[in-house]
Amino acid sequence: MGVQLTDLVPKHEITFEELKNKKIAVDASQMLYQFLSSIRQPDGSPLCDNQGRTTSHLLGLSTRIPNLMAKELKLCFVFDGTPPKLKQQEIANRQERKQISRDKLAIAREEDDEEAISRYSKQSISVYKELIEESKEFISALGLPVIQSPSEAEAQASYLAEKKIVDYVASSDYDSLLYGCPGMIRNLTLASRRKLPSGQYVSITPELISLSETLNSLGITKEQLIYLAILVGTDFNPSGIKGIGPKTALKLVKENKKPEDIFSKYETDFDWKQVYNVFKKMPIEKKVSLVWKHPNQDKIRKILLDHDFNEARVEKLLESLEKETKKKSQSNLDTWF
Repeated sequence: MGVQLTDLVPKHEITFEELKNKKIAVDASQMLYQFLSSIRQPDGSPLCDNQGRTTSHLLGLSTRIPNLMAKELKLCFVFDGTPPKLKQQEIANRQERKQISRDKLAIAREEDDEEAISRYSKQSISVYKELIEESKEFISALGLPVIQSPSEAEAQASYLAEKKIVDYVASSDYDSLLYGCPGMIRNLTLASRRKLPSGQYVSITPELISLSETLNSLGITKEQLIYLAILVGTDFNPSGIKGIGPKTALKLVKENKKPEDIFSKYETDFDWKQVYNVFKKMPIEKKVSLVWKHPNQDKIRKILLDHDFNEARVEKLLESLEKETKKKSQSNLDTWF
């Protein structure tokens, strides 16, 4: 879900040239969801190998990541750990919604309703443990660091950015700002357009969002930004407060010096202090060492061929990775590895 701050946050287009050699922590789960959502068969099911194992995630990873590596972005991937207790109800609600979507998907397939198939197949996606472990293995084979967060990946990635271990966090949600991320990148993809549910296409480009600029633009503190998010609704209190949108929430936090003055006016089904503390005290791993290595061609080949990828396509990928590795080794070895 993520917190809905689109209308309030200043954004700036940024080029891949400006991101060259920048260390970027990627929220891995979000990227995997994107792949499982977009890389599907006509009946809405994911791509599979001859044994029925899902391969949509591997196709996405083996396509997008090498292309971003060719742009000389230094990527690392952060994976979610154990979710906070406050998120358990939201997770349960999501699972319930997914099951409803699966039931509707079955009906859509019986009726051969292509539009409904596309809609409900995307709404029923789950990233299973096996897919996560395969993704970690493949990303590591590409020579990129994999970080396992104790809890929320965005909190861990934001810590890395705050401590200048990485330059930016790549995420589609604004939650990173609530965790103190100084700079985040949205739309980290080489695709130039995205298809909307309506069938229309919109242009997309990487966007840079600065926490300090956001706070200055809104005229609030980092703590007030969290209060604003709680009013609107987060993963830890999804409904927020009924009738309060981002603009009204901004007005409230600016008019009231203390959060107690805001939340005492409303009846809620959540404790705002607990939600606030989740953002302020999220478990993170502090001892993180990022090491970029040469791609392991044998491992990449084995993973992809074991999942029935086209051999010629795999060899083309390996040739491309080898070419990029030699280029980096010759031009800037010390700064890359």
